[in-house]
Amino acid sequence: MEQIKEYRIGNVELDNPFLLAPLAGITDSPFRRLCKEQGAALVYSEMVSAKGLYYDGKKTEDLLRYNPEETPIAYQLFGSEPDIMAWAVEKLSDRGNCIIDVNMGCPVPKVAKNGEGAALMKDPDLAAAVITSMVLAEKQAAEKKGRQPKPITVKCRLGWNQNRINLREFALKMEEAGASALAVHARTREQMYSGKADWNAIAEIKTLLTIPVIGSGDVFTGEDANRMLDETGCDFVMIARGALGNPWIFRDALSIYNSGGLLHTTTADEKVETILRHIDLLIKEKSESRAVQEMRKHIGWYLKGTPGAAELRRMVNRAGTVKDLHDVLNELYTRMDPAI
Repeated sequence: MEQIKEYRIGNVELDNPFLLAPLAGITDSPFRRLCKEQGAALVYSEMVSAKGLYYDGKKTEDLLRYNPEETPIAYQLFGSEPDIMAWAVEKLSDRGNCIIDVNMGCPVPKVAKNGEGAALMKDPDLAAAVITSMVLAEKQAAEKKGRQPKPITVKCRLGWNQNRINLREFALKMEEAGASALAVHARTREQMYSGKADWNAIAEIKTLLTIPVIGSGDVFTGEDANRMLDETGCDFVMIARGALGNPWIFRDALSIYNSGGLLHTTTADEKVETILRHIDLLIKEKSESRAVQEMRKHIGWYLKGTPGAAELRRMVNRAGTVKDLHDVLNELYTRMDPAI
């Protein structure tokens, strides 16, 4: 496979073409660090409400916090009011993020019903106005600070539903409005996360745009990530659900990309050590009770493919302390092959 010499979004240069997607309630600081250590070139914050930022919500500030080990990091905002979105850009101008991404693909009803997320695809002119206002606000903020403007990027879907697929029109409007890259999750809003992602749509958009195209959808292995690059010609691959319980997907994708094959197989020791480290990072970042609560879902993902996984998940869901989680991990270790 012919490799890209540079991996660039606007003025931001990255190490490779594999990115960790923003996932609400999942891609917090501990998870981002684990994926970054395995080779993710860029990680994103969880989705941040521009209105939440405007009204100074405590939860919003928590979502914006990150550790230096996670950089480079992009903030992802959502909102549909050009003036509020521009204000948010100015508000974040002193932060250390390298990119601001705008979520125009979230299918969740509580977001879409407010005209935000994927609902913006129903109004490409408003979506373009949002990007235009943000690009201008970032340019002005950069001039004041004496630095280069941070790229403003967009994540979208194919359209609202099968009868309202308007990705071509939408993509061209985003580029014209000044977006520095477009990430395409190749499903409609109506599909949510069901059905098959249409990689052909990503390939088509790549032929239309001059800005980088980021492919997303149905990337569950390192092989999938490289196949998406080959089949669509996209510049970057955004890995979402494929990273759940599997931060090693980035290492695998890079191994195949650089050498043509997998150079390392995840061992039982490595998996258990990573889960333990994930727990420790969550305790330091949040609290023991929060760590236990949040690790229930993560361990469920880590358990995928393990003999007796259903029983182990039940044990995890009953866990009330970190000690309980460690007991489950001891049981997990005895059931795992040395190399998995």
